Amino acid sequence: MKVTVEECPGLEQTEVAVRCPRLDARTARLVELLRLSDARLTGERDGETCILDESEVLYIDTVDRGTFLYTAGGVYETRLRLYELEDQLAPRDFIRVSKSAIVNFDKVKSLRPDFGGRLLLTMSNGEAVVANRQYVPAIKKKLGL
Repeated sequence: MKVTVEECPGLEQTEVAVRCPRLDARTARLVELLRLSDARLTGERDGETCILDESEVLYIDTVDRGTFLYTAGGVYETRLRLYELEDQLAPRDFIRVSKSAIVNFDKVKSLRPDFGGRLLLTMSNGEAVVANRQYVPAIKKKLGL
């Protein structure tokens, strides 16, 4: 595979062109990853709809039939359901840790065993998220344990 990067100061935004003799699985995966790298989430806060980069999100939680995106800067409500967010974020480094929560694994600072086979995940901002025991094997697999 040949990769060429060309700086064009006059462009408004980054443009990526993929040229290939035929679209095979490897090239299709590359295109998918490029599309995902520009993915955004929207959340509402103080009557405003805010556009969030997925990398800003620490974790996602469902409380009283509402779904919330937690960032270092605040909490945003989203209209998407948890399963929809799980599908959208599956190719990223997000992992389901309970029936009501998904965490950005890049933002996990430490893990500690908790009662009943659960794990306590400490996020980069110091908040703790509990991983239920049925989700612990997937977390351990992600860590290579």
